[in-house]
Amino acid sequence: MTGMPALPAGYGLISLPEVDSTNAEAIRRARAGEADRTVVWALEQTGGRGRRGRAWKTGPGNLACTLLLRPDVAPNVAAQLGFVAALAIADMAVALLPEAIVRVKWPNDVLVDGRKVSGILIESMAGVGGRIEWVAVGIGVNLVGHPVDTETPATDLATAGAGVVSPGRALSLLIDRFERWLVPWQAGGFESLREAWLERAWRLGETIRVRLERETMEGRFAGLDRDGVLVLELSSGLKRYVAAGEVFPVGGPGEGDAAGGGRR
Repeated sequence: MTGMPALPAGYGLISLPEVDSTNAEAIRRARAGEADRTVVWALEQTGGRGRRGRAWKTGPGNLACTLLLRPDVAPNVAAQLGFVAALAIADMAVALLPEAIVRVKWPNDVLVDGRKVSGILIESMAGVGGRIEWVAVGIGVNLVGHPVDTETPATDLATAGAGVVSPGRALSLLIDRFERWLVPWQAGGFESLREAWLERAWRLGETIRVRLERETMEGRFAGLDRDGVLVLELSSGLKRYVAAGEVFPVGGPGEGDAAGGGRR
């Protein structure tokens, strides 16, 4: 593969011209004993998956990769790696588009000028004693193309003004930034990332709509707790703590800078 990326020390790279899903490939490799900090990268992905079973297709020119990690944490803590990935993508977007407005949208979307530019999917397996055996952090970034028939608006970095960025260059930037956020997370958990995440948070302090599996509710986005759980202040003054769901502006997806969905 041309344009091979330069990764930080300690990272290994598996590069493929095409794969069904980089997450699926990383999981296969994890079960075969692949090492911590292995990056699976493909130029084209034919069977990618998103959250809630959505499809995520990666065509030539866009970025599809999965980081295989082996942190010694509980499963609920491993899910916080979505925040690490979102901050890394946001850093990459800022480096390529310094004039753009880049926001992170709970739980792990990244928006450029109000439109979704990436998706993240975390998959893991617990081993003996309930601790994590491995985590697959799947990341897709729209570099030169994006879907147009989606529930919520999307964009790509080229359309946003970055020009054509090669997947290899994007991967180098992404993993460099990922490592910068991974180190403090490993030392101090989500609390070490919380302030940085909230500084870039989409609609913080505003009224949002939160869609859960069996209900939808509205309230003020009051922040995140120490574990990354969304704090929603209802009109009654009561607070709801949401560990998993999707958020939209009031009025639903498709309005203004809404973005939802997932990846891989």
